[in-house]
Amino acid sequence: MQYVAPRWLPGGNLQTIWPALYARRVEAPLPDYRRERWTTPDGDFIDVDFLEAAAPRPLARPLLVLFHGLEGSSRSHYAEAFAAFAMERGWDYAVPHFRGCSGELNLGPRAYHSGDFEEVGWILARLRARQEQNGGGSMLAAGVSLGGNALMRWAEEAGGEASKLVSAVASISAPLDLAAGGEAIGRGFNRLVYTRMFLSTMKPKALAKLAQHPGLFDRDKLLAARNLYDFDNVFTAPLHGFRDTDDYWTRGSAKPLLHTIRVPALVVNAANDPFVPASSLPRKGEVGSHVTLWQPAHGGHVGFPLGSPPGHVRGMPERVVDWLAGR
Repeated sequence: MQYVAPRWLPGGNLQTIWPALYARRVEAPLPDYRRERWTTPDGDFIDVDFLEAAAPRPLARPLLVLFHGLEGSSRSHYAEAFAAFAMERGWDYAVPHFRGCSGELNLGPRAYHSGDFEEVGWILARLRARQEQNGGGSMLAAGVSLGGNALMRWAEEAGGEASKLVSAVASISAPLDLAAGGEAIGRGFNRLVYTRMFLSTMKPKALAKLAQHPGLFDRDKLLAARNLYDFDNVFTAPLHGFRDTDDYWTRGSAKPLLHTIRVPALVVNAANDPFVPASSLPRKGEVGSHVTLWQPAHGGHVGFPLGSPPGHVRGMPERVVDWLAGR
């Protein structure tokens, strides 16, 4: 696989920001999503969006499952680009929303996090059962950024059992070393732009969660958080069973256990990703034989733009889908 960034869009930040805001996602209009609400084992809910088929399809067709990134959804630029390729191939396509990311606040005293492998496993098991009812087609899963790390953590925990649910998995621009990624996004330009953007939606959601569950965390400390480390220390870590941010970032990181994966896995990271330092990326000797690393020099964070202005974001999803299809 190869990727060469267009000359008119140099650098990791431009290759991150421009694709998300301005680049073309699809060549033709997508069919509408059909949403299902699922009750979780703990009595909460998640929303799963399914791409409606443009025409009747045969049974036993593959299902591509996409786990979105931090504060993402089925309408994120990468989610719609993957949807287009699933539609072109005649595959089914599903985007499960992490709790609170579908446009409606979830009910429970929790949200979602980068190491949420138990949630990923429950979702995949339910989708696998659905596939069996619909003719037994293969199932493939991809995760973007936070969703990619969570998916890899699930593959690690599942070990040899993973292949009973999926034929292959892929992560794209995942911060597999959460501490390295958290440090990178918390300084300089990243802090001014990306951290501010994420906290602008995460803090209001957290405050709404506090209104649902008074006393859940310290409101003043949350309002004082100026980076993801502080936010995770007040909200994400304690709500999801971690001692603090350091414990969460250590136990939630997929990088240390990539060698335990026993299902074909593609791990995609651009070396100029402003969120994920190149020095923190896994090397060949740190992963097992089931893991394929693709680390192009350029691409930014979930960007990988191609073409003349305004460009498009179809290149990376096409390569990932081709790889998954080959498994």
